Amino acid sequence: MDRKPIGKITHYFDKIGVAVIELSDSLKNGEKIAVEGHSGEVFEQLVESMQIDRKPVPSAKKGQAIGIKLVQPVKPIAQVFKVV
Repeated sequence: MDRKPIGKITHYFDKIGVAVIELSDSLKNGEKIAVEGHSGEVFEQLVESMQIDRKPVPSAKKGQAIGIKLVQPVKPIAQVFKVV
């Protein structure tokens, strides 16, 4: 499977398991992402829901910052890829 870079983690809220992703490309609910940390750890997950300004949205565009619940904790600066 190919991976296309779509953004980076700018914040991670560990108590609620939510990351803020600054997008460099579009993303929709139902797509699969891969998150790669700065020390090489990688995990994949489906995007089940995302929010902009605490409101659910079905998709987001380049330049927007979204909140998404992740299955594993991450550190800011982790890279986010769309799995195609």
